[in-house]
Amino acid sequence: MKFITDEMVQRFKVYLSEEEKSDNTVEKYMRDIRFFREWLCGKGIDKSVVLDYKKALCRKYAPRSVNSVLSSVNALFIFMGWYELKAKMLKIQRRIFADSEKELTKNEYERLLSVSYDRGNKRLYYLMQTIGSTGIRISELKYITVDAVNQGQTTINCKGKIRQVFLPKQLCKMLKAYIKQQHIKSGSVFITKSGKPLDRSTIWKMLKGLCESADVARRKVFPHNFRHLFAKTFYSLRKDIVRLADILGHSSIETTRIYTVESGDVHKRQLQKLGLLRC
Repeated sequence: MKFITDEMVQRFKVYLSEEEKSDNTVEKYMRDIRFFREWLCGKGIDKSVVLDYKKALCRKYAPRSVNSVLSSVNALFIFMGWYELKAKMLKIQRRIFADSEKELTKNEYERLLSVSYDRGNKRLYYLMQTIGSTGIRISELKYITVDAVNQGQTTINCKGKIRQVFLPKQLCKMLKAYIKQQHIKSGSVFITKSGKPLDRSTIWKMLKGLCESADVARRKVFPHNFRHLFAKTFYSLRKDIVRLADILGHSSIETTRIYTVESGDVHKRQLQKLGLLRC
């Protein structure tokens, strides 16, 4: 039997940081390991215990969530050299259609912008458009600085990958006016009253506050969905998934495919246009 100790977990955390994993990734790994230890209740670990944990996860969570947790636990096992304890991932068929109940449409995006503008919340108004027109991650918003706006581009270093992101001219024009109005001299454009970059939870709360007035389901309104909207809009115009992967900063085309999946309704309309049925 093997046991997970506090010292072991701390060494694993240091290792993840040295591997230049993002803070959010390290936090996610630590959370998954903590839950695993709580489930163990001080028991030792062998392969049968790991398989029991996998079964417990399957009873409670969706397959993708199960695999996400198992990847964290397996990473710890690999770090410790406990290769015999690794659990196999669940096999999941690649999603064919997007969930229309979670997909943010362009019309809904426009309504969110209108509500934000009408309320005079220019910071949120420009923030949504910045993500929507560039496809950056919410964690990359800090790279939208005064210098970046003036240059029309920024260099983003995320998850060990460095990429150049261009800012549309119209966006730069709007942000320059906002920067001047807010008397922002340097650094990040989207900041709190104290001058610190906006954090994820604050942005999340501000977005949720628009839902009812914009008549958009709360489950559709979160920062990453603006990135999805950018990706789907770009792909509908260019049909170049390789180029889109580069723009989004993806290492794998398979990751990018998730962003380009069409809804079942769109697929139905396309079937009607095939012209292969004859009455």
